[in-house]
Amino acid sequence: MRSPSSTVADSAPREVSRISTGSAGLDDILGGGFDANRMYLYEGRPGTGKTTIALQFLLRGVRDGERVLYVSLSETKHELDLVAQRHGWSLDGIDIFELVPPETTLDPERELTVFHPAEMELSETTNLVFKEVERINPTRVVLDSLSELRLLAQNPLRYRRQVLALKHFFTNRNCTVVLLDDLSSSQDDLQLHSIAHGVVMLEQLAIDYGAERRRLRVIKMRGIRFRGGYHDFTIEQGGLRIFPRLVAAEHHKTFVGEFTPSGNAELDQLLGGGLERGTNALLIGAAGVGKSSVALTYAIAAAERGEHAVFFAFDEGRGTVEARARTLGLHLQEHVDSGHVRFQQIDPAELSPGEFAANVRKSVEADNARLVIIDSLNGYLAAMPDERFLILQMHELLSYLGQQGVLTILVLAQHGLVGPMDTPLDISYLSDAVLMLRYFEVGGTVRRALSVVKKRSGQHEHTIREFRLSRAGITLGPPLKEFSGIFSGNPRYTGSPKPEGSVE
Repeated sequence: MRSPSSTVADSAPREVSRISTGSAGLDDILGGGFDANRMYLYEGRPGTGKTTIALQFLLRGVRDGERVLYVSLSETKHELDLVAQRHGWSLDGIDIFELVPPETTLDPERELTVFHPAEMELSETTNLVFKEVERINPTRVVLDSLSELRLLAQNPLRYRRQVLALKHFFTNRNCTVVLLDDLSSSQDDLQLHSIAHGVVMLEQLAIDYGAERRRLRVIKMRGIRFRGGYHDFTIEQGGLRIFPRLVAAEHHKTFVGEFTPSGNAELDQLLGGGLERGTNALLIGAAGVGKSSVALTYAIAAAERGEHAVFFAFDEGRGTVEARARTLGLHLQEHVDSGHVRFQQIDPAELSPGEFAANVRKSVEADNARLVIIDSLNGYLAAMPDERFLILQMHELLSYLGQQGVLTILVLAQHGLVGPMDTPLDISYLSDAVLMLRYFEVGGTVRRALSVVKKRSGQHEHTIREFRLSRAGITLGPPLKEFSGIFSGNPRYTGSPKPEGSVE
C-alpha cells in the first residue's frame, strides 16, 4: 500500500523537459527553449526566414545525437541543399521526406516515394507523413508547409480536422514538431493558433531607405514565460541571428559609484568632481563645437587607467575621429591597438535598434567596457524613425548601462550654428548630466563656451566657461562673469576692453 506522501508525489504533474530551438536568441526569449514533445508553429510571409530557423531546429537535434525529419510539401531537397550550402551547413543526419516531384520524376525508374500533393487526397498525404514518421521514429519533425494542406483541404473544417489529426498522432510519440505556415490564406488562421502549443510570428518590413528590417514576436507559448514584444533579427550566414529585446530590469550588478576622471582637471572641477559610474551624460550643442572632442577625452582617460572604452560612431568615419584625436594631442591609435578603446562605425541605414542594443550588451558583458560613447543620437534617430520608440529604446539601454556601472556619454547635435537652436530630440530628462556647448563671438572671433546645466548625482559649478581645443587638448578658462546672453544666442560683453574670461 502506498503512503499518502507517495500518492501526492505520483499525482503531481511532471516537469516537462526543455529543448533548444537551435537559436540562442530565441532560447533566451523563451527562457530556455521549447517544451519537449509539443507542437509549435512558425508563421510569416515568404522570405521571413521560416525555413532557415526550422533547419536550425533540426540541426541542433543532429548535434545532440537525435533522429530528425524534414517533411517538405513545398520545397525540393535540392532547394533545401542550396539553403544549407549558403549557410555553410550540411544536411547529413537530417532525413528529408520529399512530397514534391523534381524533374526526375519523369524517369520511370525513380523510386516511388515521391508524390505530388495536388494529385492525391488530403488524407492520403497525411497518411504518407504518418508512415514515414513511424518508419524513422524521429524526436524532432519539421512540416513545411501547412499552406499545401490548406489547399488540399479546400474548406476550413476539413483543414482543422487534419491539423488536429497531426497533433493527436504526435502526442504520444515523444516528438517535438514545428509547423511552417506562409500565411497564404486571406485571413489570420486563429484556429491554427488554438491548436499549436506555441506560435512564433516572423516579419519582414520595408522601410523608406536602407535595408529591410526583420523582427519576430512570440504570440503564444503555453506554460512558458517568455519575453513579449518584437525582437529584431537578421538572416546571416549561419542562420537567424535574433536580438532579444533589452529589458533593463533583468540585469543588475553591484558596483561602486565612484567618480570617473575626464583627464582634464578643469572639466572635472566644473562637474563638481567628475561624472560618476552608473550615470550618463548628454553633450549637446551645434555641429563642430567640440562635443565629440570632449567624449574622446573621456575615452583616452579611461584607456590610460587600463579600462575598456567603446566608441559607437553613427556620423563620422574612423579616419575623421583619429584625425581629430591627433589635432588634440590624444594618442587614440595606440589605445585602439592595445584594445583599451574599440571604435565601431555604425551605418544607421543597415542596423536595427535591437542589433545595436545587442552590440552594446556584448561590449559590456563580454569585453567589460566601463565607458560607452554614442556619437551621435542624431544618427541613432535615423535608425529609429519613430521618436516615441526611440525614447523607449534609449530608456531601457541607459537603465541597463547604469545598472552595470557603466559611464555613458551621449552626443546630440542641435540644428543651427549660432543664435536660437532647435533640438531634434528631447532626451534631457533621461540624462543624469547635461553639458551645453555653444559658440559665441567676441571682437570678430568665434569662441566656444561650456556649462553644466544639469547634474543629478551631486553639486556642480553653475558658471559658463570659455574653452578651446588645441594640441594641448581641452583648455578651460575662468567663468565668463562679464558676459550675458551666451546660451540664448545673443551674447553681450559689458566688462573691461579685454574679456576677463578669455583663454590665452
